[in-house]
Amino acid sequence: MCGILALFGVQEAGPLRKQVVEAAKLLRHRGPDWSGVYCEGSAIIAHERLAIVDPDSGDQPLYNEAKDIVLGVNGEIYNYEDLQKGLEARAPGKHRFLTKSDCEVLLHLYAEDGIDFMSKNEVCGMYAFAIWDKKKHSYVVARDPVGIIPLYIGWGADGSVQVASELKALHKAQIHGCSDGSCQCAIGNLLRSEALQTAFHTLNR
Repeated sequence: MCGILALFGVQEAGPLRKQVVEAAKLLRHRGPDWSGVYCEGSAIIAHERLAIVDPDSGDQPLYNEAKDIVLGVNGEIYNYEDLQKGLEARAPGKHRFLTKSDCEVLLHLYAEDGIDFMSKNEVCGMYAFAIWDKKKHSYVVARDPVGIIPLYIGWGADGSVQVASELKALHKAQIHGCSDGSCQCAIGNLLRSEALQTAFHTLNR
């Protein structure tokens, strides 16, 4: 279990770094082994890591060889070895894995197949992740289809998109720009199904 907190589309990431790092500390119980942060341009990815696979070199955020694709992920990819072998067979010598982390393969699958990499590859596991592509100034946010790993999403008053493993990391940071009033339909949705909307107007799960 790890914790991620990411912001995409902010006007300037630098001034928000301290605020995001402080908010990410609320997730440290999920990942006490390592704290890492990427902060550049219009994106921030903070990560609190629980080291399971490759505890020595799998610290996050993870980067590709050129360091222009950044990944923060919570979870485990069960078939990462098969995915890596398949990728190497399709593109011999093109991708160099820098760690033994089970999650690094997501970076290279994205680099090879683009935004549709999850639908083009049979990724088995439980996961929630955020990828930032520096060259394209674009991001990918996803979780496993069943929703085993939680991921909350919010929208800032500045138009930014913000995601976190726990609601309190978004709310405590006060960077989502939502009002303090609760959404009256949220409780009803929770009783009827797995709620997509939380009690805060601009924060969903």
